[in-house]
Amino acid sequence: MIGILEQFVAATNNILWSYILIVMLIVLGLYFTVKSRFVQFRMIVEMVRLLGEGAAKIGNKKTGVSSFQAFCISTASRVGTGNLAGVAIAITLGGPGAVFWMWLIALIGAGSSFVESTLAQIYKVKDENGFRGGPAYYIEQALGIRWLGVVFSILITITFGLVFNSVQSNTISFAVENAFGVDRAVTGILLTVMTVAIIFGGVKRVAKVSEIIVPIMAVSYVIVALFVIIKNFSSLPSVFALIFSNAFGLNSMFGGGVGAAMMMGIKRGLFSNEAGMGSAPNAAATATVSHPVKQGLIQTLGVFTDTLLICSATAAMILLSGAYKTTGAEGIQLTQNALSSQVGAWGNSFIAVCIFMFAFSSVIGNYYYGETNIEFIKADRKWLFAYRIAVSSMVMVGAIAKIQIVWDMADLFMGLMAIINLGSIAFHYKKAIDALDDYTRQKKMGLDPVFYKDSIEGIDDVECWNYSPDYNKKAV
Repeated sequence: MIGILEQFVAATNNILWSYILIVMLIVLGLYFTVKSRFVQFRMIVEMVRLLGEGAAKIGNKKTGVSSFQAFCISTASRVGTGNLAGVAIAITLGGPGAVFWMWLIALIGAGSSFVESTLAQIYKVKDENGFRGGPAYYIEQALGIRWLGVVFSILITITFGLVFNSVQSNTISFAVENAFGVDRAVTGILLTVMTVAIIFGGVKRVAKVSEIIVPIMAVSYVIVALFVIIKNFSSLPSVFALIFSNAFGLNSMFGGGVGAAMMMGIKRGLFSNEAGMGSAPNAAATATVSHPVKQGLIQTLGVFTDTLLICSATAAMILLSGAYKTTGAEGIQLTQNALSSQVGAWGNSFIAVCIFMFAFSSVIGNYYYGETNIEFIKADRKWLFAYRIAVSSMVMVGAIAKIQIVWDMADLFMGLMAIINLGSIAFHYKKAIDALDDYTRQKKMGLDPVFYKDSIEGIDDVECWNYSPDYNKKAV
C-alpha cells in the first residue's frame, strides 16, 4: 500500500513541478513584471532604503513588527538547507548551467513576490500582536471564497509548520553528527528545547530572534564565500563562461545538457526563494508600515537575498573549487568538500554550523506561517497550543528519523498551495499595481507615501487602513 502511495505521489509531483507549476510561475512572473513596469529592477535602491525603516506609528505609538523584522522572518524561512545542499544537488544533476536558470527564475519570480506581499499588506487584519495576514486572508476578502482560504491554510500549516520543520531538524542532526560526533537524539532534544522557548513567545519573539540570527548567518556565510572568490579571482571569468555555456547546452560535459540544467535550476530556485508560493506574504502582513508597497518591495529584496546572494555564494564555492567534478560527492557533502578544499579542515565544521543556523532559522520562520494560518481557521488558544506542541514534536521526530513519503507528500502539498495562491493573485493582482502607482505618485511629490482605503478603488471593506482625512470632501 505504501509503495502504491509513493508511486502516486512521485508521479503527481513530477507533473506538478515539471510542467504545471513551472509554467504558471514563469508566465505569471513575467506578466506581473511587465504590468509593474519591472518594479524589481527599477526600485531596487528603494528596497534597500526601506530596510532601515522602523515600525510605523499607529495613533501616537509604534507597535507591531518593523519592515526589517518582517524581512528577517521571511528570509529565515526562505534561507535554509536548500541554499547549501540544494544548490549542490542542482549543479550535480544539472551541471554548472543550472546556476544561470536559478538566477533567471529569481529575477522573474520577484515580480510575483511583489504582488503577493503587497496584497498581504492591503488585506491584513489586526490581532493582539499587531497584524497578521497572507494568501488565506486575501483569498477570503478579495475573492470571497473562505473555504479555499481554509484549504490553503491547512496545506501551508502541514507543509511548512510540521513537515518542513522535521526536514530541517533532520538535516541539522546529520550535519552535527558528521562534523562533531554528537548523537542525533541529543541534537534533537536541544533543538526541541530551543524551538519551544521561541515559539511559545509568539510572533514578536520569532521576529526578535530572526532579526538576530538572519543577518549574522547570511553575512558570515557570504564573507567566507567572498574569501574563496578573491582567492580564485583569476578563475572567475572562466566560471561565468562555464555557467553560461552549460546553460544553453554549449558545454554539457557535466550534468544532462540544457534540459537538465534548466529543470534543475528552475526547480531549485523555486524551492529556495519561494516567490509566488504564498509563504512569504504571511510574514509581509505582520509589518507595521505606512504603505503596503513598502513591504512588497522589502519581500522582493528577500528573493534576491536568497538566490542572488546566498545561493550564488554556494555556487561560487563549488564551481571555483572544482569540487563538482568529484564523483560520489553530492548535496551538503559537496558543499563541505568545496569549502574544505579552499580553507582547510575547519570548512567542514563551518558548514555544519551554517547548516544549524540556516535550518534553525527556517524552523522558527516556518512555524510562524502555520501560526497565522491556524488563527485564520479558528482563533482559539487551544488550537494554537496544540499546534505548538505538534511543531515541537515534529522537530524531535525529524532529528532522529526520516521517512521519504513524508517529504514527498510535503512537496505535493506545497505544489497545491502554490497553485491556489498563484490562481488567486492572478485574479486580483491589479490592486497591487494600483497601490504601486499610488506609491510612485507620492514619491515623485517628495512625500513619505501613506496609504488609505480610498487611495485605490475596490477596497472599502479592508480592516487595517483608514479613509484619508479629506475623504468626505472627495465624496461630496
